[in-house]
Amino acid sequence: MLLTVDVGNSQIVLGVFDQEKLRGSWRLATDVTKTADEYGVLVLSLLHTIEIHPPDIHGCIISSVVPPMTPIFECVSETYFQQSPLLVSSDFPFGLTLQYDNPQEIGTDRLVNAAAAYHRFHNELVVVDFGTATTFCTVTKDGEYLGGAIAPGLKSAANALHINTAKLPTVDLLCPPTVIGKDTVSSIQSGLIFGYTGLVDELVSRIQQETGQTSTVLATGGQASIIAPISRTIHEVRPFLTLEGLELLYRRVKDSQSQ
Repeated sequence: MLLTVDVGNSQIVLGVFDQEKLRGSWRLATDVTKTADEYGVLVLSLLHTIEIHPPDIHGCIISSVVPPMTPIFECVSETYFQQSPLLVSSDFPFGLTLQYDNPQEIGTDRLVNAAAAYHRFHNELVVVDFGTATTFCTVTKDGEYLGGAIAPGLKSAANALHINTAKLPTVDLLCPPTVIGKDTVSSIQSGLIFGYTGLVDELVSRIQQETGQTSTVLATGGQASIIAPISRTIHEVRPFLTLEGLELLYRRVKDSQSQ
């Protein structure tokens, strides 16, 4: 079985694959103060819930956009599973032509998402990932990764609104019944949810105008399920796209090494 680890700024998403089938997935808070042993115990306990034990894990692949967390999960893989992990970088076999001024600047999570999406659809794509930042990645039918856009994430925007105002509270990220809020909480929810949906739809529309493509638009990440139902441009939510991409890349690397 394969352990996949996607380390983001707010959350770490773990997945276990049996061949190409996802057996289980979990989310942990990203905490640079935690040790490898603390994370190791957490990972072991999560795997135990689906009756998977350390000897069952035959490989590990890590995508990390948080440099201090990378050696922590390298240590988890090596200490608790006796596996030297693959660390995703911009020179991995993504199956894409990177039309980007400096490919090393692209977050590995964005490249993993794009690789997984293109492998599945082989079509024009826009991939929207709702995380700490909301990222937009554009891929052509010929597999050219053109770039995209980066905006503050929905939770980041909500936190900034609370932190930088004297009286506005934190709110649950729920879609209110009407755009016109009748109290402070629903007014904030309206501004965040409907306003953010407008941001997504406008950026997607402008991307499609620039490329001249009518792209398939995929959404992934923690807040995708909130925005997608009221978006005019999102076609499909794929909650495990990054994990699927990590499994795909692991197979490609191992296949190339065996040739």
